Amino acid sequence: MEARGSREAVIEALKEKGPLLVAYSGGVDSSLLAALAVRALGKEGVRCVLLDSPLVPRRAVAEARETAARLDLPLEVVEFPILRDEAFRANRPDRCYTCKKASSRLLKEVARREGIVTVADGTNLSDLGTYRPGLAASDEEGVFHPLAGAGAAKDDVRRIARECGLAFWNKPSAACLATRLPYGNEITKEALARIEAAEEVLHDRGFAQVRVRLHGDVARIEVPRDELERLFSMRDGVAAALHEIGFAYVALDLAGYRSGSMDEVL
Repeated sequence: MEARGSREAVIEALKEKGPLLVAYSGGVDSSLLAALAVRALGKEGVRCVLLDSPLVPRRAVAEARETAARLDLPLEVVEFPILRDEAFRANRPDRCYTCKKASSRLLKEVARREGIVTVADGTNLSDLGTYRPGLAASDEEGVFHPLAGAGAAKDDVRRIARECGLAFWNKPSAACLATRLPYGNEITKEALARIEAAEEVLHDRGFAQVRVRLHGDVARIEVPRDELERLFSMRDGVAAALHEIGFAYVALDLAGYRSGSMDEVL
């Protein structure tokens, strides 16, 4: 019996399922899952699919492609037209359920085309204890969570990736751009583009973990607490750049970066 949370436990879980379609984003979880799936099943037993939409920053798509090429993963990029969905655009608190329901069904369609029965994603054990309505949707659609099933939490995922010599082991966590909008504010392509452009300003200045939350004409910036002073020291240039993008006001959140800060109002 392999130890839970180990590389071997994940590989055994993957072998039991056979050919897989991996929901791939280029993040630590899905990239590790894809790499281990190839080890477990061989390249011929794995297909990786990246669902592309305005929810995903162009930088993230480019990095995902680079990671897939470096790992020699069989990657297909598929358009995901989620912004056509009126319920999703309404941005209710169950927004992620609507999105995950649609994305899971699209992945299953691609899998059927490839003759694959199982769709797997990078959900880990740590994800199960947070507000993630999308998990219910993926479970309803029968998506397989091998990392969580093998007992791997986020720390285990990073440790395994490091043990495997994978350079992305400490890559900052990411989330779709819709998470930068308060619930009830319509999700539009224009709003997502403004958020992406603002975050690019900060990435270009060396901030790897950053969120720009959109509150009307206000950009509320979150960076890790230990980087607040560095950002404050370059406040004039950052503010000027975000004003050019179209923000009337630029605010620095003194509480620092935290995942799911828009859920704090629920």
